[in-house]
Amino acid sequence: MLTFKNFNIADWFSFYRIAAAPFLLIILWLGEREVFTSFLLVSYCTDMIDGFLARRLKITSARGSQLDSFGDQITFAVGLIGVLIYEYDFVKANSFFILLVLAIYILQMIIAFFKYGKATAFHTYLAKLSAIAQGVFILWLLFFGPIYWLFYVMIVLGLLETIEEIGLIFMYDNWVAGVKGIYWAIRDKRRLKKTK
Repeated sequence: MLTFKNFNIADWFSFYRIAAAPFLLIILWLGEREVFTSFLLVSYCTDMIDGFLARRLKITSARGSQLDSFGDQITFAVGLIGVLIYEYDFVKANSFFILLVLAIYILQMIIAFFKYGKATAFHTYLAKLSAIAQGVFILWLLFFGPIYWLFYVMIVLGLLETIEEIGLIFMYDNWVAGVKGIYWAIRDKRRLKKTK
């Protein structure tokens, strides 16, 4: 049975992102763009902090990886809703690229749920780089307006990261957390280990 003491400090940063999502939606509903963007910035910062703390304090766990991934997904979703509301013209003008990345991401999620019964938590280097690009672009867009070269970098990284995740799903028969990328997966003992 899980109790509060079973969770570590990194987990609580992930919980913050999850708990902050409904409040961010309320701020959106109230039309407070600057307040929304400022609190979204805080949520993105906690994403950097929880992973750093987990590695630094050697408190990484499968549960923590799942919490972190869920916190990332919900923060990204809320950020997208904010972009859709406050930068609708930009979204409309660039809908092809946005829908392309979202469609491949949804496909990856479907494959993961079909195979593992839950979302992946590989946390690859590409995923981290893609998340940084997404966070920087979304925040810059909401604070100052669009930078198109950063938008295209975000799109390319998002596509590459999602394609890599799909490849990793097919490489691992069982759910695992903490895979740096396909190069490392090839030599990963968890993948090479025969299940009895």
